[in-house]
Amino acid sequence: MNEIRKIRKALISVYYKDGIDQIAKTLVECGTELISTGGTYDYITSLGLPCAKVEDLTGYPSILGGRVKTLHPKVFGGILYRRDNETDLEQCSQYDIPPVDLVIVDLYPFEEYVAAGASNEDIIEKIDIGGISLIRAAAKNYKDVIIVPCKDAYSDLLALLKEKKGESSIEDRRKFACKAFQTSSHYDTEIFNYFNQDNTMHLRYGENPHQNARFFGENLPEQLHGKEISYNNLLDVEAAIELINDFEETTVAVIKHNNACGCASRPTVMEAWRDALAGDPVSAFGGIIVANRGIDDEVAAEIGKIFFEVIIAPSYTEGALNILKEKKNRIILLNKDTKPSDKKMRSLLGGVLIQDRDTKVETEADLKVVTDKAPTSDQIKDLLFANKLVKHSKSNAIVLAKNGMLLASGIGQTSRVDALKQAIVKAKSFDFDLNGAVMSSDAYFPFPDCVQIAHEAGIQAVIHPGGSIRDNESVDYCNNNGVAMVMTGFRHFKH
Repeated sequence: MNEIRKIRKALISVYYKDGIDQIAKTLVECGTELISTGGTYDYITSLGLPCAKVEDLTGYPSILGGRVKTLHPKVFGGILYRRDNETDLEQCSQYDIPPVDLVIVDLYPFEEYVAAGASNEDIIEKIDIGGISLIRAAAKNYKDVIIVPCKDAYSDLLALLKEKKGESSIEDRRKFACKAFQTSSHYDTEIFNYFNQDNTMHLRYGENPHQNARFFGENLPEQLHGKEISYNNLLDVEAAIELINDFEETTVAVIKHNNACGCASRPTVMEAWRDALAGDPVSAFGGIIVANRGIDDEVAAEIGKIFFEVIIAPSYTEGALNILKEKKNRIILLNKDTKPSDKKMRSLLGGVLIQDRDTKVETEADLKVVTDKAPTSDQIKDLLFANKLVKHSKSNAIVLAKNGMLLASGIGQTSRVDALKQAIVKAKSFDFDLNGAVMSSDAYFPFPDCVQIAHEAGIQAVIHPGGSIRDNESVDYCNNNGVAMVMTGFRHFKH
């Protein structure tokens, strides 16, 4: 089967006409017949080029104020019929449907009208019907038809016409079809976002004041009070909810820049709050507070003594809400089993990365004791506590914990040794005693230096995933110095 196609007839219907002059002239030079609509027809004929009206092909004028121009079997039949299908060929002959080999479309500028704040009536009229249908039809039949779906593709078509003298290969047509479906997908998404404004949040600004930002979604905790939530607030809210969802025990955490700066599990919310705050009362200023139990009047009064941006909890007493609402800008969120999606997405290089969310939470059954000395039952509790925190900390990450409390963490460092040293310095700055504490690492130790530095600071038990070809060196150091070590087999990088 010959996959080279000669462009004998081209349908052109565009909003932006800059660049169409060169394309139309080149097509005519290649012997292509042109058909067009409305303003595009007027533009092409003003260039002195031969062009037929779509109305002459269909026998129907443009109607309903231009809403219906190309929606006709003679147009779509000419695009969609399969050139190697005998039944299609017979029907096109029977109904006098001529082939259309090239479709050039540029859609109504819906997105620009929305951005300019146009009226709803004007915006609705910029929802393209015929154009988007032409794009999908031509792209579907890319085996026989070439589709140019937007002004950004004009230059690619012109280069192809000049290179191949009015012909196209299957590879050419497939490339343009891919661009067509990308165009239609983006166009429909913008229309959906306009109609779905109840689930679209226009934020004050992005990560910084000079950046615009929006949030698309409907899985946010209910906001009970406070100012408009910000881009950075949302990042911290997600980090807070992801972390607190890993804890079954009564737990309070303080989040700053997506990392826990304080966290404690205790019998009561009041005790958990006080020890979470004690972990780093300096960083807690302006942070995000999250709890997995309800907030009562007494706890609210205690929490309200410091400045914070957001509080998240599954319930509040009426008195607690009244206390917390004393600050008009304070954001109060009700978290009733908010579950992040199973997938994690981030944009980069003009594309999107998608991965499964890290939902692994290690239990005692996952722990493999690799040293002569096994951790005590209390140390196991602390190791699992610390491992939950390190999972939600920026890599490279080290967490030091003791008695169900975060003492310090080293986060976002380019070396694991630096992360550990940062954690030790921070713990000592708040006068925490590291003797008997445990250490968790988000990844294995490539050398024994970390366990040595940790042991010299007072650490008595270590948890990490293992997997280094030199794991034995860290294990040997622990055995020679009476330190317990367990491995989990699960790495928790977070970038």
